[in-house]
Amino acid sequence: MTAPAHTRSSAELIEAEEPVLAHNYHPLPVVVARAEGTWVEDVEGRRYLDMLAGYSALNFGHRHPALVEAAHRQLDQLTLTSRAFHNDRLAEFAERLAELTGLDMVLPMNTGAEAVESGIKVARKWAYDVKGVPTDQATIVVAADNFHGRTTTIVSFSTDETARAGFGPFTPGFRIVPYNDLAALEAAVDETTAAVLIEPIQGEAGVMIPDDGYLTGVRELTRRAGCLFVADEIQSGLGRTGRTLAVDHEDVVPDVLLLGKALGGGIVPVSAVVARREVMSVLRPGEHGSTFGGNPLAAAVGTAVVELLEGGEFQRRAAESGVILRDGLAELVGRGVVGFRSRGLWAGVDVDPAIGTGREISERLMREGVLVKDTHGSTIRLAPPLTITAEELRSALGSLEKVLTA
Repeated sequence: MTAPAHTRSSAELIEAEEPVLAHNYHPLPVVVARAEGTWVEDVEGRRYLDMLAGYSALNFGHRHPALVEAAHRQLDQLTLTSRAFHNDRLAEFAERLAELTGLDMVLPMNTGAEAVESGIKVARKWAYDVKGVPTDQATIVVAADNFHGRTTTIVSFSTDETARAGFGPFTPGFRIVPYNDLAALEAAVDETTAAVLIEPIQGEAGVMIPDDGYLTGVRELTRRAGCLFVADEIQSGLGRTGRTLAVDHEDVVPDVLLLGKALGGGIVPVSAVVARREVMSVLRPGEHGSTFGGNPLAAAVGTAVVELLEGGEFQRRAAESGVILRDGLAELVGRGVVGFRSRGLWAGVDVDPAIGTGREISERLMREGVLVKDTHGSTIRLAPPLTITAEELRSALGSLEKVLTA
């Protein structure tokens, strides 16, 4: 990368945002202008190792050549038709995504939150049309400390008061139980339950990994109870944990799978609800839609993403590099790290609060040329692109050690 030419500095650009941008984010004070692979560059030409990867939206790194080529090629042909017409890219995308996930039918959307909202609608419609739940009485059981998005319906079942406060009245129909607690889940499920909606690994909560057997238990419980298992793999899916999906670690196949983030390759927003045929078939024309969902550009990029995953290379890289990440973090326990959880190239790291908050640690790492982001309190999350090299990963861990032990 070469240093970009800008007429305004990082400080000036950050100051310019203040009066005109909604204050719904608190970004680190770095202004990214260029990126390639695992590295980003600010307007002054300073380089940073990206250890966040767009909250897993950049699993394949910045501007992966195969994805950029697919986007360029499609830009020269067709970008949008709306779903009023068919387009020549959508069938292949849906076929290959269904095959990759082991499910049958695809509902293409744009953002992760749209996928979750769509999954909720599909589950409720299935409950009324197939299970026979009385009209407007369907319930969905979710886990505490979840993060499925920030739309009005989704924050209705959040336990994060920052996401909820001031946005009521809330959408009814949800029951919240502790995560990783099969007994509580079973007690909450009854004849009105349309689905159990969970993240196989809770990302925003701090990369919380359930006990072995939990996902298998959810699958068995929902099958016995005659309700759907909806797995939100928007952050955990598509190679992040060392398998194609996080549920693959227990060889579990949900009824409904929610995908997003990495499905767009860091180029365009692409999300999808993927489900068993008898579940997705409840939708009829006019009951749900999206002007941009399944657009030719998104389908072309999404197909290229699926192609990258079909050979298993990125899953293997995440698993192998994940060992380096896990071992490196283990060496820091007692030296500024009080605990961590990791699977593949994804970790939640609990820092000794006496050393600093998660935000403060993130800012110190930024000054060392490493970009991460905090979750809650003194916890930071690490989720580098799956293309990161062993040398780059060890360098990032060395920077973390430096800021914790300085």
